Amino acid sequence: MMNETKESGNYKVPFTTITALFFMWGFITCMNDILIPHLKELFKLSYLQSMLVQFCFFGAYFIGSVVYFLTSHFYGDPINKIGYKNGMLLGLCIAACGCFLFYPAAVFSVYGIFLAALFMLGLGFTLLQIAANPYVSLLGKSEGASSRLNLAQAFNSLGTTIAPIIGGFLIFEFFADNGKITAAATKVPYLIFTGLFILIGLVLYIIRLPEFKSEDTGKIGLGALKFPQLKLGILGIFCYVGAEVAIGSFIINFLALPDIMHIPEAISKNYLALYWGGAMIGRFLGAISLNQEFSLLKKSIYMLIAASLVFLLIFAIVDLSFLQIYVFLAFMVINLIGFFVGKSMPARTLFIFALVNVVLVLVTIFSTGDTSMWTILAVGLFNSIMWSNIFTLSIHGLGKYTSQGSSLLVMAILGGALLPLLQGSVADVYGIQHAFFVPVICYLYIAFFGFYCSKRLRDVKAEQVAGGH
Repeated sequence: MMNETKESGNYKVPFTTITALFFMWGFITCMNDILIPHLKELFKLSYLQSMLVQFCFFGAYFIGSVVYFLTSHFYGDPINKIGYKNGMLLGLCIAACGCFLFYPAAVFSVYGIFLAALFMLGLGFTLLQIAANPYVSLLGKSEGASSRLNLAQAFNSLGTTIAPIIGGFLIFEFFADNGKITAAATKVPYLIFTGLFILIGLVLYIIRLPEFKSEDTGKIGLGALKFPQLKLGILGIFCYVGAEVAIGSFIINFLALPDIMHIPEAISKNYLALYWGGAMIGRFLGAISLNQEFSLLKKSIYMLIAASLVFLLIFAIVDLSFLQIYVFLAFMVINLIGFFVGKSMPARTLFIFALVNVVLVLVTIFSTGDTSMWTILAVGLFNSIMWSNIFTLSIHGLGKYTSQGSSLLVMAILGGALLPLLQGSVADVYGIQHAFFVPVICYLYIAFFGFYCSKRLRDVKAEQVAGGH
């Protein structure tokens, strides 16, 4: 059972601070999508070799989570011992060191050092994910956990939306040597990121955060694995992260294909921002839709306002005219309809959105030109609530096993390392377009997980009603 060790009736300041963390790691994670075509050209890599960027970054999540899980099994939960705040501070320090490693990687122009830097960066983010995600779910009532995590993830998506524009400009244009691809283009951007992580760490160190600890601080064994929703959720996170990262990693190269749009990196980075921006729109809408305190009328009004404002923000960020992006509005309408059909139920909404993505990716595979481009970009809108809903559905009811369960879910981010690598190998043989069958399989499983959790929650409620009588 989780207890708060300090009284705090207002969680606005801690929630705002943690949200800044979500923004920052979203920004840095999406920078990988800029690094992939940059390093591919710089080192003359195949698609498979270029996907080692994601393999090292997300592989670190797996290794870091395995270490955490084994430590919690044999010695007790580390986060419960040192506290969520110290766990996040340690993660920030490691992430800052990973960003700083980009400097020697650029100086010596060695692909292996870039990969080592990404691995260390991933280790830092592992600890941040293990600590921050369950911490957000604890900052309030349990029934509002999905709504809060969706809101925090919305700012994570703000980072992923801005990253292609700012990062693409810095690496492909501002720090490029007269348009030439050079390793030096990454030096200054990642030094700036190092400073930002240190700054956020200082702010986090200074402010007071409510502390949550389990009454049982000893060894907890492998207890988290006795929960079926967690075991299925682990594979759900694996599929979701793998599919989302694989699609984002290939968008720039995909849009450059003659049969699709045949546009250069400097332009396609704006469309990549739309993909990640769609996730931001969906997460803001998800935070409102899944909030149990709003009436249907208020939800409808707030969602329409939020969708309009976030779209205007994205329009202001990307270097595209309205005529170039107005088609995206049609998919936003479909996204809104999906939320209302989901009826503010996390599992049901997850099921619907996963099925929509199956259709979108299949259309991408079997079409060309604008149609293929817009359907793959629209996937971001329906990816939006997947992480938050899978995560909260998986750890619901885990009690003292929450942090251990969280580490297992973060371990499943390994999907972001393996599935892009698999898609890269398929692309080398069959082409980028047919390689999108990999995400299709992932979304089919996520739909199954949503259906399972929806049925499970209905059965639990039925038992509670029967017990009450």
